[in-house]
Amino acid sequence: RALLTTSAMAPWVLYKLDGGIDHILVDEAQDTSPEQWDVVARIADEFLSGTGAREVTRTIFAVGDEKQSIFSFQGADPARFDEMKRYFEKRVKAAELAWDYVPLTRSFRSAPEVLGAVDRVFELEKARNGLTASGDVDPHIAHRALDAGLVEIWDLEEPEEGEEASPWDAPLDYVTGEAPMARLAARIARTIRGWLDTGEMLAGKGRPIRPGDILILVRRRNAFVGEMVRHLKTLGIPVAGADRMVLTEQMAVMDLMALGHFVLLPEDDLTLAAVLKGPFVGLTEDELFDLAWQRKGSLWQALRDKAATKPRYAEAEELLARLLDRADFEPPYEFFAHVLAGEEGRKRLLERLGPDAADPIDEFLSLALEFERDHAPSLEAFLHWLERGAAEIKRDMDQGRDEVRVMTVHGAKGLEADIVFMPDTCAAPGGAHDPALLSLPPLGEDGPELLLWPVRRKDEDDVSAGARERLRELRAAEYRRLLYVAMTRARDRLYIGGYRGINPPSQDCWYEMICEALIPLAVEIEAENGRKIWRIEGKQKRKVEAPADGEVGELPPLPVWVAADAPSEPSPSRPLAPSRLPPEGTSEPPGSSPVADDGAARFRRGSLIHRLLQTLPDLPSEERRVAAKRYLSLSAHGLDESEGVEIENAVFHVLENTKLAGVFAPGSRAEVPVAGMIRFRGRPLLVGGQIDRLCIAEREVIIVDYKTNRPPPKTVDEVAPAYIAQMAAYRAVLAEIYPDRVIRCALLWTEEPELMLLPAEMLENALAAA
Repeated sequence: RALLTTSAMAPWVLYKLDGGIDHILVDEAQDTSPEQWDVVARIADEFLSGTGAREVTRTIFAVGDEKQSIFSFQGADPARFDEMKRYFEKRVKAAELAWDYVPLTRSFRSAPEVLGAVDRVFELEKARNGLTASGDVDPHIAHRALDAGLVEIWDLEEPEEGEEASPWDAPLDYVTGEAPMARLAARIARTIRGWLDTGEMLAGKGRPIRPGDILILVRRRNAFVGEMVRHLKTLGIPVAGADRMVLTEQMAVMDLMALGHFVLLPEDDLTLAAVLKGPFVGLTEDELFDLAWQRKGSLWQALRDKAATKPRYAEAEELLARLLDRADFEPPYEFFAHVLAGEEGRKRLLERLGPDAADPIDEFLSLALEFERDHAPSLEAFLHWLERGAAEIKRDMDQGRDEVRVMTVHGAKGLEADIVFMPDTCAAPGGAHDPALLSLPPLGEDGPELLLWPVRRKDEDDVSAGARERLRELRAAEYRRLLYVAMTRARDRLYIGGYRGINPPSQDCWYEMICEALIPLAVEIEAENGRKIWRIEGKQKRKVEAPADGEVGELPPLPVWVAADAPSEPSPSRPLAPSRLPPEGTSEPPGSSPVADDGAARFRRGSLIHRLLQTLPDLPSEERRVAAKRYLSLSAHGLDESEGVEIENAVFHVLENTKLAGVFAPGSRAEVPVAGMIRFRGRPLLVGGQIDRLCIAEREVIIVDYKTNRPPPKTVDEVAPAYIAQMAAYRAVLAEIYPDRVIRCALLWTEEPELMLLPAEMLENALAAA
């Protein structure tokens, strides 16, 4: 018996288990925190010493690559991986058990050129420093040795001469089209568009490149991500958007929140102006200016005053007035669900913002439901809760959609792509984000962690300076491990680019390390506009067959029905009960309301009689009275003694009537479900219901329906048309099943009791009436 745990599954759960576990497997151990390792070690001591419920040879199997430890913010310590390796080795050998150390050098993912580039970069001492605790890095072995790979380094995007940042753009964080990051994003987008247009082949798979093959990795979620997504969309390239999003920063959510703030405070002119210009109303700048210029009161009052002068104003005023009326009475979820569905808000948002707005909208509604589960359903409280929480949504980017993915390296851990772009390579960690408190190693083995507060940098002593330097070394080591993770995401192609500001990039940044290691091995190529590219390219040595139709190659054409209009919904949309057929002329005689005292008793009485007439005929005659009394005495029915006696007498008045013996004879069936297509008033109609009693003989079929009306009609002409239509529908369905038999219909009035046969001509007329 084995138990597998990962860094995401707290290993201390193991400590709660008894000795029934024979094997421990620790996966991705390089991301296991020191506290988790302590528990694993404690369990290992027990396992290896043989304590526990059973005497068996127990094993510990830990798999991990410390070169990929990039989650220090979660407490992971890659040095502890090497330390624990030596600890387990010592303990296992002391127990005279087998110990194996297997270096993970064979890669089943990447082509030889990609792996060779990774090895070459990390041969540099400054790149290798901190990659492993021992300082040794084993070269990779490519399992795909016969496949062609490609690595390209693009020259840097630099600021143009004389380019200065405008102080007016600073508050908006505005990126101009001439900015280096914007030019790099445009270059990547044009490259991808060219591949898709020309059918560029992916040699390792023998098919053209698709958007889903491409992954763009960044180190930080900064303005470049938005620029990259924007350029891809501009060129019509399917893109999945960013891997994480702060919900309140999404345009669709901001529009919904602005609408919520307006209905809470219509006098807020700025919020109303945002709503009027937004997707829900869509006024132009000129129309908004016309409303706002020289108004006497609030903007809302101006809109109401001018609603009669222009249809656009009238439409906007009617919409907002309807929402104002609902806001005071509906919880947040119901209010926004109505905005999105009932007022076509979702359609308008998607038309304005594109399909990427669908995810934020759905998450917004989910949060509204979550809020209502734990809080009073107040619209104002929900908006305040949402703004204060600033919920961040993580999107699943490994869902097989044929779209370009733009992700951080942290988010891409565990993923892969045939083609990887690395555009964010020039920024290196500095001291700008040093924490205010610096940590020191604990005093003694069990001592507490020590924290230092230097107050001001210029007043630091040697201890604080040493602690700060140690922190920066650890951060730089993780920065280099992050480069390793980024480069090893690529299967076939790896593209390295970068952009810089006014100052040149650090010599320790990714771009400089990659250039130093790879440019001597690469072929220099003149690209568009005199740009330079350094390329390392292999040849395909393995023949790859193009995918067959219907496989992962070219997608099959869409069927014709995709572009056709959906057929009209049938009326009714599901089978209609024969008892609900609209009768011709007078409907069923109105009975007492079921919510009234006498009405409730009436409907309860009819249901109980039907139930007893269904079940009692299947019992021996001598057991029927006892069963009926037992059933009617149940407290759930809420009957007093006199009511129970009356219903019992009514039922046995029917069952013991010799004229009705044939209805309940052996072979007859109760509550028979039927469904079929009939012609009703000149059109086909799907009906479905249950026949109270069905008697099937060799030459005829008798349909019996119980009626508990008091008093019952005396003649057939007095029967309600609704009852006639119901029986006619049953008769038409049964006629399709038994075309060679006579179908007769009868109403059994339980009050008399009497079996009233319905003429066939009357039934035919009920269905044929115009």
